[in-house]
Amino acid sequence: MQRIFLFLFITASFLPRVVSAEERVLVFAASSMTTALNEIAQTYEQETEQAITISYASSSALARQLAYGAPADIYISANEKWMEYAVSELAIEPETVSPWVENELVLVADRNLIGEVTLTVEAINKAIGNSRIAISDPNHVPAGIYAKQALVSIDLWRVVEDKLALSNSVRATLALVERGEAPLGVVYLSDALASSSVKVVADIPSNTHTPIVFPKAMTPNASDEAKRFFSYLDSPKAKSILQGNGFVVIHSSQEQL
Repeated sequence: MQRIFLFLFITASFLPRVVSAEERVLVFAASSMTTALNEIAQTYEQETEQAITISYASSSALARQLAYGAPADIYISANEKWMEYAVSELAIEPETVSPWVENELVLVADRNLIGEVTLTVEAINKAIGNSRIAISDPNHVPAGIYAKQALVSIDLWRVVEDKLALSNSVRATLALVERGEAPLGVVYLSDALASSSVKVVADIPSNTHTPIVFPKAMTPNASDEAKRFFSYLDSPKAKSILQGNGFVVIHSSQEQL
């Protein structure tokens, strides 16, 4: 009997460790965070041996999933409105909400097709031709909301309104340009830098749209390990990765003192 017990004990010690619900970390993040956040998570995993699972989609889709009870620990939105919605649905701990990074809008084109493009009616019409300009859906996707604001502000919306190739996330918008399905696209600078298939042909002035702020927060059921990863998102290493991917880190008032 003792031999059987010893055998079972030794066997169990070599079995893969099952991660409990308390240890697992699930992050819901805007798709535009993909490259930077994957790198941050990979670095954290190397330092702690703790696995981080990340689900990417549009901020609106993720906020709705949280409202319906999806069991995430951390939510990173591409705009403050969808974070406010998640808070109003009691899916987020309000005191954990903090602005994390800022971004910029740029106009991109296939790297091999177009030279510089100015933000004028003539230049945009010439670049688009009989095709379409790719933007994220301005009805709910933050990147599309910002893009529409900018295009209206610089009097280009009337030119492109009937020539839009809409997508449900900024990474899907980027993919339309990468695949040559749209000659131009409006995306975040961080997304443009993440692609070797497109180039920035014009910067979109920041005063043409509301500030692009990405807030982060934890859910009421966030695990202890999730809280540690949440803190790591503000670490010097994480900030370096974010800056290297085109984001502007928002420093808290305490850091500025």
